[in-house]
Amino acid sequence: MFEDIISGLSAVTHPSVIMAMVIGTTIGIVVGALPGFTATMSIALLIPLTFEWSALVGLAAMAGIYNGSMYGGAIPAILMNIPGTPAGIVTTFDGYPMSQQGKASLALRLALLGSTIGAFLSAVVLLTLAPPLAWVALAFGPVEYFWLAVFGMTTLAALCSNSVVKGTISALFGLSLGTVGIDSITGVHRFTTGNPALMDGVPIVVLLIGLYAIPQALLISSTPGFSGHYTKWKETAVSLKDLVQSWKVALKSSCIGIVVGLMPGAGGNIASFISYSEAKRSSRHPERFGKGEPDGVVASETANNADNASSLVPSLALGIPGNSVAAVMLGGFLIHGMRPGPGLFASEGTVVFGFMWAMLLTALIMLVIGWYGSRIFALVLRIPSVLMAPVIIVFCVLGTYSLRSSLFDVALMFSFGLVGLLMIRADIPLAPAVLALILGPMAESELRRAMLIGRNDISILFSSPIALTLVALILAVVIGPPLHRCWNRYRRQKPFNTTS
Repeated sequence: MFEDIISGLSAVTHPSVIMAMVIGTTIGIVVGALPGFTATMSIALLIPLTFEWSALVGLAAMAGIYNGSMYGGAIPAILMNIPGTPAGIVTTFDGYPMSQQGKASLALRLALLGSTIGAFLSAVVLLTLAPPLAWVALAFGPVEYFWLAVFGMTTLAALCSNSVVKGTISALFGLSLGTVGIDSITGVHRFTTGNPALMDGVPIVVLLIGLYAIPQALLISSTPGFSGHYTKWKETAVSLKDLVQSWKVALKSSCIGIVVGLMPGAGGNIASFISYSEAKRSSRHPERFGKGEPDGVVASETANNADNASSLVPSLALGIPGNSVAAVMLGGFLIHGMRPGPGLFASEGTVVFGFMWAMLLTALIMLVIGWYGSRIFALVLRIPSVLMAPVIIVFCVLGTYSLRSSLFDVALMFSFGLVGLLMIRADIPLAPAVLALILGPMAESELRRAMLIGRNDISILFSSPIALTLVALILAVVIGPPLHRCWNRYRRQKPFNTTS
């Protein structure tokens, strides 16, 4: 194994491979910054072009697109409150307020450093622990996935802290959308109204673009002047203290992202929400979150990038894709004659470990490109509103249509845009709706599978150590804050002991 790691490093330093990583990372950042254009789509379009390339060159380009696109989603999230990727939703919570305060450069570079740290540590885990950690994925069944989804839903408490009622309305809206489509257990059509476009449910990207991008474009168009608050670069210089004071949050968020990435189907969306909730819970100043707190940006971006390489662990070692991007990458391996599984490391050790090195090196390439490119990204705020709004809408239409080449999706996007505008006017948070659409169907389907396996015996939900651990974490998140407040109130009211 050690010899394969060394030979993989030697192979990945070839000029053609390095060029593929640089080009792939650049494309990934651009793609991630465009609403509706996902890493999955970009890699799927790239795979046919790799027929004539060597296996490692093609895989290195895919690694660059994967890492770059996850950071690229933070750029519009910070500058325009429009998440480029679903995982970028959490970045909008504090990234956009920082941009409005004239700290766009700081937010972009904090997001970049968090993304780099998460991607780098995740690649280290993939490179050193892939075979043994792959078996962690096999320990998760329907019961564990159900509790994981419920644990993700508990982060709604952090998102709805300002108004529980309004947050609940938003979450119920997302849960209702999650019931649309063909029932995964019985095959019954639910709320499709006979429309074939709804058989697969409401696409998460369509909801994301509709709720976030369209209302923001309309709000920008109604505001005279520029599309955001721009401050000269020299006035917002990033000091070393600003960059290193969040290292504890970055380390904790990396661990969360890596663990979530090991679970097939979980994804960076869940990792971001859980990491943000944990960062807020453990912060000395939780009231600053949602108002431009740097730790919020670091937590989100670190976690969703730490999911990248770790999601490939079950893919390479067991042939089980961790998410949609990993599934497409499996296709890239198969096209080049490599079958993922336990025998892959023995038969194609140099190429496989070279790909792992590419995941690590593209994280560093992303740091260089993003560091010097963040100055250019921030200039978006100097674009006049009358020009920015139509450009956003055009890219939204193109991104939505490219998903399934469906005009129905475009109409659905504009419908969600109107709903999103009404929600913003009514001060109803948007994030719970998106989180509920992601986790609701997952919780429902896994619960029903677990009950079928257990013959409707509810005790199966508490039959494994992992399930009991997740239940304990859920109780800690739900009950912990009220108990902490009651304890503090009791200590304030308790009279001081006096001695005579």
